[in-house]
Amino acid sequence: MRRHLNLFVTAARFDLVEHARNRLAMVLVALFIPFWISLAYAVIPSRHLTFRLRSTGQLLAPAGNQITQITGAINAVTLITGFMMFAVTFNGGRFDRRLAMAGYPRIHLVLAKTTSLTLASGAIAAYATAVICTTWSPRRPLLLAAALFCGAMTYGALGVVFASLLRREVEGMFALVMTSLVDVGLQNPLASGGAGSQVVRFLPTYGTMQAASAAGFTPEWLPGDLAVQFLWFAGAALLGLLAFHHRTKDALTAKPPFRLPWLPRHGRLARPAGSTSTSR
Repeated sequence: MRRHLNLFVTAARFDLVEHARNRLAMVLVALFIPFWISLAYAVIPSRHLTFRLRSTGQLLAPAGNQITQITGAINAVTLITGFMMFAVTFNGGRFDRRLAMAGYPRIHLVLAKTTSLTLASGAIAAYATAVICTTWSPRRPLLLAAALFCGAMTYGALGVVFASLLRREVEGMFALVMTSLVDVGLQNPLASGGAGSQVVRFLPTYGTMQAASAAGFTPEWLPGDLAVQFLWFAGAALLGLLAFHHRTKDALTAKPPFRLPWLPRHGRLARPAGSTSTSR
């Protein structure tokens, strides 16, 4: 039991160190989140916007800058968490494969990544909620933090999926950015008339958006929406687990990366198939 604990702690420490070394992510957390949330509050007009909360059917009329702060916080939190998990998985892929080839249990590597994702998501969600609370008072700040946390967990898992399936960093970053823009943009009542469409129910942060909107402007608790968001996280995490398992399984059975084009045979180099002899 102690051996398993030591293996898990070691793997988790490696992941947390990689997160701490990601200076761009640390800058985004420290500066971009408060800048974007504060800018949305200052620039967007405060006139009231009426829209229907799909989870309860209730009509809400929040100030435009307040609902924009919520959608902006969702967008920032999900993007940053997804970027952090993508970076640590993409850059540490070779290291993980080497650990697996050396006999390091893959379950400990998976649990370590889940732990680092949980800690990062919790810290970022709490920070974004605290920034929002400096400008106005949501009705349910704990529910707002929980909604942001669930959305961050979902995109963190998606970051692992993209890092496991895509071959270049630019592809993964583009996939994360475009997914978040389409996802949150279609649900923003201020920017999109499609927020009332049935299609939004199938977007990755639908549960987060519904729960966060309710937390900001109603006294309602919406555990059902958090459960929906958890299902999205579970699905993304399962895909990430399968991709990670496939990569490390390939590493265990991989052939040597460098092979001579001809193999020695009877003291000579065998010629490749189809070649013609030049001997006379």
